[in-house]
Amino acid sequence: MDQFLPIAYLKNQFIPFAEAKISIATHGLHYGTGAVGGLRGMPNPQNPQEILLFRLERHCQRLSHSAKFLHYELSASQIKSVIVKLIQQNCPTEPFYIRPLVYTSGLGIAPRLHHVEKDLLMYGMLLGDYLPSEGIRCRISSWYRQSDVSQPLRGKLTASYIVSALAKTEAVEAGVDEAILMNAQGKVSEASGMNLFAVRDGKLITPGVEQDILEGITRDSILTLAKDLGIPTIERAIDKSELFIADEVFLCGTAARIAPVTQIEAYRLPSHHPISDRLKEKLTAITEKRDANYQHWVDSIYLH
Repeated sequence: MDQFLPIAYLKNQFIPFAEAKISIATHGLHYGTGAVGGLRGMPNPQNPQEILLFRLERHCQRLSHSAKFLHYELSASQIKSVIVKLIQQNCPTEPFYIRPLVYTSGLGIAPRLHHVEKDLLMYGMLLGDYLPSEGIRCRISSWYRQSDVSQPLRGKLTASYIVSALAKTEAVEAGVDEAILMNAQGKVSEASGMNLFAVRDGKLITPGVEQDILEGITRDSILTLAKDLGIPTIERAIDKSELFIADEVFLCGTAARIAPVTQIEAYRLPSHHPISDRLKEKLTAITEKRDANYQHWVDSIYLH
């Protein structure tokens, strides 16, 4: 059972989560006309009154950009202000996840973005590991990642997640943990809600943005860390068969962080993950504010 933080944000006010309700006629509920964000936070292990947020500015910028696809002008600074106040209202004592949602809040049945109200809501929940930390098993999904010619994939839009939901359930019902989606060109795109990296011959490889991926913030962070650590990094198209013979494969995202893949279809991958383990250790140190070189990636929110 998900444990939600007690205070939520709805219609420009902070109210108890249990009282945060919307109408069954809400436009965004019917047409997928929404955009989501999501970021992790945690109390500083050295000072519980200090809440640490990983790449807050970047998350707020991405949601602001996503809102533009809905014809809604919402600045990153406005989003950040609500996030900070929401955390101060809730005073979380365990690692948590904040979920902001921009959506068409008007009541109506016409699929449109003009002449319909938009709004921002936000809530939080406690969150530990999203996927098994010891490794996950994957299958190649029968569903394909959407193409940017038919849907704006540079935004984190709610409508995109129908394919993610179909692929994830298909994978779990087949007895594995996660799905890997191909794009319309038959190249590797991403998992149901995470980006993908492979390691071959000491090189870190990931699909480029032209492969219809979401521009993940954790993905961007890993690319930066790898270069700083001297790990050769390549962004290019990846064939399905490459995954079966890779030295390492891992998925990454805000919720999943870095999750090593142990099996894809019937192919078992090596149990030793030197590069992904190194990156995971580095990323963990940064999020816990133990790495002086990346202090600018971590925002501190002080509780009253």
